[in-house]
Amino acid sequence: MKSPKFAVQWLQFIVMVLSISVSGSASRFDIPMLSPTRGTILEQPDLLSSAAVSKDLKTFYYPQTLDHFNYRPESYTTFQQRYVINFKYWGGANASAPIFAYLGAEGSLDGDLAVIGFLNDNAIRFDALVVYIEHRYYGKSIPFGSREEAFKNASTLGYFNSAQAIADYAEIIMHIKKKLDAFYSPVIVIGGSYGGMLASWFRLKYPHVALGALASSAPILYFDKITPRGAYFSVVTKDFREASETCYQTIRKSWFEIDKIASQPQGLSTLSTKFRTCYPLTNSSELKDKLVLMYASAAQYNQPPRYPVTVVCGGIDGSENEDILSKIFAGVVAYRGNLSCYINRPTNISETTTGWAWQVIYIQIFFSSNLIFKFLLAS
Repeated sequence: MKSPKFAVQWLQFIVMVLSISVSGSASRFDIPMLSPTRGTILEQPDLLSSAAVSKDLKTFYYPQTLDHFNYRPESYTTFQQRYVINFKYWGGANASAPIFAYLGAEGSLDGDLAVIGFLNDNAIRFDALVVYIEHRYYGKSIPFGSREEAFKNASTLGYFNSAQAIADYAEIIMHIKKKLDAFYSPVIVIGGSYGGMLASWFRLKYPHVALGALASSAPILYFDKITPRGAYFSVVTKDFREASETCYQTIRKSWFEIDKIASQPQGLSTLSTKFRTCYPLTNSSELKDKLVLMYASAAQYNQPPRYPVTVVCGGIDGSENEDILSKIFAGVVAYRGNLSCYINRPTNISETTTGWAWQVIYIQIFFSSNLIFKFLLAS
């Protein structure tokens, strides 16, 4: 066994990790989660199963402890937790080659395996072993034998939290290092959004396991009021205003128009007709929440070639109608395409939606979606 050595290229990677800033982006179950699978796949979860996955990946299962922090008889119950390894680029234990551990977040590992290229791109350069670990209660890492049992009540869901999750990751990483005799291989944990939060917390909680953490778009600075609670929607607002001032002004004025019409007799029926909802609106918040979700999704995944913020504003600014809400609806159509109905379309509830709704109770990040498009009113 060789003593630990740090090649120049490994030091370069540490510098790269330290130089990447952790952004203050918000994430909760009713706004877009900053998933590396991007907006298109999040809106169409079925696409995950058909995405191509590298043949270099090998799947393993670890008998994971249900409860890492208590000593009740049921705490020692185990469940099969999935992890996947790519050995292709690893320089080996004798070379003290590094281990990149991707910490799964609020969803099955399948989608991440198909679309995340960052780890493999850097594994080539640093001769790294790449490990992907699935988050408990997602994908194929379900305690109690089935999702039905795992989500049965608060008692079974009580083991579904971030502290247990990062303890899972620590146990699996140490298991892998022992199995591969890679005691001197430094570990960098990597994650995005909630997964980035886990990576940050992992490095703090288990510094003896991970040398460093790369947390991309991880909203950890929302805790302890380090970042203003409205920072996420401030950025959304800025994106739209930079795309088009007239678009921004139309959206800003639309909230008052929606409430004004909703307060009138048959107002909700009028709004339902104007926005061609799939079901009659029961309150104005239902419409406003869906619009907020659309604007946030567009800004969050505003990448080429589509540039959805520009698409939305193109619909709004290009509308031949003069009234504000008709312009807003034109933006919805531009973003969603030609559909039979909009706003409250029936959708299948994914495991991410179900799981995230529970997890935010533990994470407790507080945001205010009502602040959207109000930050710049005074400017």
